[in-house]
Amino acid sequence: MLRVTVDHAVIRPAAAGDADAIAVIYNEGLEERVATFETTPRTTEDAAAWLAEGLPFVVAEANGEVVGFARLSAYSDRCVYGGVGEHGVYVAREARGQSLGRRLLDALASVAEQAGYYKLTSRIFTDNEASLAAHRAAGFEEVGVQRRHGKLDGRWKDCMLVEKHLGA
Repeated sequence: MLRVTVDHAVIRPAAAGDADAIAVIYNEGLEERVATFETTPRTTEDAAAWLAEGLPFVVAEANGEVVGFARLSAYSDRCVYGGVGEHGVYVAREARGQSLGRRLLDALASVAEQAGYYKLTSRIFTDNEASLAAHRAAGFEEVGVQRRHGKLDGRWKDCMLVEKHLGA
């Protein structure tokens, strides 16, 4: 496996032209079965639709290539949860193990706070140690486990709930 050095990766707002790379990186996570319950690969059009939502979305770029992303989605359509964002973070295989996930989470939290969010939350498979470590490093708190939260390939998976409060 070719490893991309990301020491000098730039974290920036995602742009429409990033959709293809975002879909590829997401699908790597999907194939590995450690990051999502989804099993159907996402297309460039799917990623473009995420970008079109206008919610906080950042990418990491190294050597001119997008090597990771973090995005916010609505936690709920109920108005009381308007300041809570559910998030996902994905790093390309060749760029993992270099704290890029933490950097993406830090940047997403900053952008989300500027956009008026007061909390980020997510569910992480309890066996996804790399993601759990990145979230801990970025100041997320583990607040509980959802047992048998869903089946993936016929097997029950547990999920760790994580959250980070933003601002004062």
